[in-house]
Amino acid sequence: MQLTSESFVDGQWIPARNAFGKSDRQAHVTLAENKNPHLAWRDVPPRTKSFAIICHDTDVPGKPDDVNQEGREIPSDLPRVDFYHWVLVDVAAEVASIAQGAYSSGITPRGKAGPLALNGTRQGINDFTSWFASDRDMNGDYFGYDGPCPPWNDSIVHHYVFTVYALDVAELPVRGRFTGADALAAMKGRILGQAAITGLYSLNPRLAPG
Repeated sequence: MQLTSESFVDGQWIPARNAFGKSDRQAHVTLAENKNPHLAWRDVPPRTKSFAIICHDTDVPGKPDDVNQEGREIPSDLPRVDFYHWVLVDVAAEVASIAQGAYSSGITPRGKAGPLALNGTRQGINDFTSWFASDRDMNGDYFGYDGPCPPWNDSIVHHYVFTVYALDVAELPVRGRFTGADALAAMKGRILGQAAITGLYSLNPRLAPG
């Protein structure tokens, strides 16, 4: 399988329009357009019955102590964990692309509705659900796509991996409020092929391009 995007080039920077947060000179970060990127795939394995799409950030700090703290920078050697930004399943076998902004355009406080989505697809909750859990104004279940918003004081560039999985089932056996980990567990033994591209993003002015 091969995966491409008209929104960004594999291994290059993700535009702010595809992010949850963008740099702000005074406040460090402000809300962005939050459009899901365009994705297109080809060379699909025979017997594919559906696709699943997962986006995750591989570089989230394992400890929150220094996150977004004035006068401090998150050290590069801090252990990192995965943060899921998008979990989409039951994409029909005849679909070969997703348009930019089709599943997300703008930010919905307390999260977008789910799991039911466009054209019979379903979306799981992303990790903004746990990130905003204690925020009185933003807490809720964040279904679907919410883009990059790494700590503005992180010393490393974050990597966002978009993966399309070709599956041998038309409907993935997950229900209700499922997570990225739930979807990946349900895919075991059902993956016929997969392809991925990676985009870069940072809110640290020292690291961001331009």
